[in-house]
Amino acid sequence: MPGPTANAMRRALKRATNGVALDVGEAATLLQATGEDLAELLLTAGRLRDAGLRDAGRPGTVTYSKKVFIPLTRLCRDRCHYCTFATTPGALRREGHGMYLSPDEVLAIARQGAELGCKEALFTLGDRPEDRWPQAREWLDAHGYDDTLAYVRAMAIRVLEETGLLPHLNPGVMSWTDFQRLKPVAPSMGMMLETTATRLWSEPGGPHYGSPDKDPAVRLRVLEDAGRSNVPFTTGILIGIGENYEERAQSLFAIRKVSREYHGIQEVIIQNFRAKPDTAMRGMPDAQVAELAAAIAVARLVLGPAARIQAPPNLVDEEYALMLQAGIDDWGGVSPLTPDHVNPERPWPQIDHLVARTAEAGFTLRERLTVYPEFIQRGEPWLDPRIVPHVAALTHAATGLANEAARPEGIAWQEPDAPLTTSGRTDLHRSIDTVGRTHDRRSDFESAYGDWSSLREKTVSTSAPDRLDGDVRAALSQAADDPGKLNDEQALALFHADGAALDALTGIADAVRRDVVGDEVTYVVTRNINFTNVCYTGCRFCAFAQRRTDADAYTLSLDQVADRAAQAWDVGATEVCMQGGIHPDLPGTAYFDIARAVKERVPGMHVHAFSPMEVVNGATRTGMSIRDWLTAAKEAGLDSIPGTAAEILDDEVRWILTKGKLPAATWVEVVSTAHELGLRSSSTMMYGHVDQPRHWLAHLRLLASVQERTGGFTEFVTLPFIHTNAPLYLAGISRPGPTMRDNRAVTAMARLVLHGRIDNIQTSWVKLGSEGAAEMLRSGANDLGGTLMEETISRMAGSRYGSYKSIRDLTAIAEAAGRPSRQRTSLYGEVPTERITAGLASDGHLPQLLPVISTDAPHTTDPHSTTGAATSAGSTRG
Repeated sequence: MPGPTANAMRRALKRATNGVALDVGEAATLLQATGEDLAELLLTAGRLRDAGLRDAGRPGTVTYSKKVFIPLTRLCRDRCHYCTFATTPGALRREGHGMYLSPDEVLAIARQGAELGCKEALFTLGDRPEDRWPQAREWLDAHGYDDTLAYVRAMAIRVLEETGLLPHLNPGVMSWTDFQRLKPVAPSMGMMLETTATRLWSEPGGPHYGSPDKDPAVRLRVLEDAGRSNVPFTTGILIGIGENYEERAQSLFAIRKVSREYHGIQEVIIQNFRAKPDTAMRGMPDAQVAELAAAIAVARLVLGPAARIQAPPNLVDEEYALMLQAGIDDWGGVSPLTPDHVNPERPWPQIDHLVARTAEAGFTLRERLTVYPEFIQRGEPWLDPRIVPHVAALTHAATGLANEAARPEGIAWQEPDAPLTTSGRTDLHRSIDTVGRTHDRRSDFESAYGDWSSLREKTVSTSAPDRLDGDVRAALSQAADDPGKLNDEQALALFHADGAALDALTGIADAVRRDVVGDEVTYVVTRNINFTNVCYTGCRFCAFAQRRTDADAYTLSLDQVADRAAQAWDVGATEVCMQGGIHPDLPGTAYFDIARAVKERVPGMHVHAFSPMEVVNGATRTGMSIRDWLTAAKEAGLDSIPGTAAEILDDEVRWILTKGKLPAATWVEVVSTAHELGLRSSSTMMYGHVDQPRHWLAHLRLLASVQERTGGFTEFVTLPFIHTNAPLYLAGISRPGPTMRDNRAVTAMARLVLHGRIDNIQTSWVKLGSEGAAEMLRSGANDLGGTLMEETISRMAGSRYGSYKSIRDLTAIAEAAGRPSRQRTSLYGEVPTERITAGLASDGHLPQLLPVISTDAPHTTDPHSTTGAATSAGSTRG
């Protein structure tokens, strides 16, 4: 490929010098700079780096981490053509090694490192070796680990507790769920992107051919999932493995995109390929240090002054000054004890030597921790509370760098003390209907949800659903004849129906409803208990979530949860619906305690609790599988789970709606597992934000397929998006909720698409009001959900329809639709006469239920605040 013209190089250099943003083509041009052009490029990049260090409060400071290298296993399912780290079970046996390092071997390395003043334990290993090597699977089974990552987690805890070193985990490709499992045991993690050049993975002879984990799309998803999970993450590129300059530039731009969107990339490594004997790429020429310098400089220009950019010091042929001129500000991990197991032929420089060579270039070398100062200073949610004491013990308080005088000592890894204690504005369920919230958004609005400008670029649509031409008449005929045979084209045409066609559609749906479940409108006497609203997940539709320091934040104690359940029982309730924020201090076992507290106080109460997001949170915090966790929750008293946290089960839309909530596939896994264990669930869809009818249809089709496999859904709940105080709307990205036409069409189509699978279609009075709910009962719905008694989530989103409906209120809604009504149980069974009598006797006397607020709990109200404010999903008993 011919190099750039002199004019192209001059233009690109001028734009770089003037601080103009580069495009991929200009970056590719600068990657080829040599001679005087390279010198000018390095000068510009160095100035940018210097500005970033000044802004960070450490001008002239270059950092490194003093570490030990723990090669937990050298087995790998991939076949990278340049790698000497990965090996085979036979080779390990011949060398006298096991398939994995034993716990004693891991701790021996960590203890020696601690004695030498190291503060980082770098866990490096092959990707999921048990998927390729039966010997790895046998080792894990023999030692009681479900998979390699379970062993990683266990060893990270041992290192924290017995040596005080901070684990940095490099286990290869990780899923969103894997990040939830590992975040509580490590302050940082990493995985090299290497390249976005798909051909190097997909074409025979490429360096990554035959390596499933080297698919660039898979690796980019890992970077995104790390950002969604608020994990400080290290990544980088490997230059000289066959990529061209444009592909190299594209890799840097891909990293920048993820960094801007999630703010979670803590450092970027620019590493040069070094050929190794006995590999398929042994004849490939090494990437030269001048080429490495150009790549570092371009990375600095693309990623900006705030980026932390690193070059491994053992791979730069003593050209330390050149790398510093190019714009690095970090030398990475350097070990006084263990070799670089990935590049064993390249020993680490002595730290004193690195100090001296860095000083010769005009910089001061300072030790940092595995997690960078910026993330330590951000605190929650970037550091899990269980590792905060370990990080704090080694941190220089003023700078966030390493306290070089500190020596690691083991600290117990444990749950925070007494997480379920009364705190905050615990009367929010009551005052939200009177004085309202103190603010219309949480305190970290500009940072908690990722980068709003990047999000706008991803938005599917902020306008009303696109109109779609289709044969509505034929689709209506098919719906009337057999709704189960509606094809996608017909279904989409009906989703867009309006006017007389919409009236005909809702009439057909209502007739189908009558045939399937009859005319009775059902409801459940239930109490919502949202036990905490402290949450850092970053759902962009949610105004319920608060930081623990926000004025509207609260957490209930176990006694307060049980008191609410007992009060609900006294007035005829048969169910409590319990959900809460993902509180960082909440142990995974706290959910068991909550269910148990209710059952001990009110044995006959049906516990409908814990969304799939909470299930995953509980499972990953305890290290249990989803199946084992749900089994334990059932034993503690859980009777069914709400199918909330679904939103739209299409990740195209999902990653706009939420920064860190579980992916669609994980939601399906949770509810399917629950059904297999005999725990029924509801199903839900939140619509009217950035979605389109094609997403609604795909969502319903997915629910239908799950129901065909498990039969575990009790109902489908329509959840119109409440926009008023939703961050996504306040940022100008979403539309202002669905129209009444949308609500009628969604309700009717839910009845038709789910026909023969899910019989009960529930509408939400708390989101639509009495008149709106009655209209949905005429459009195919047959259920009104529950009395709720207290409701915080939709009210904080801006819903205007209150937090409680009496039995008489619900009966009146049914009568407005011309229908009789009937109380039901959570699973749509008959309600004991005693419960019905208790409910009618106490109907309408809810204020007597509201608990007395602890005088120790801070209470903040603002008479000038906005009434109402926060999300749409989760407020239903479903």
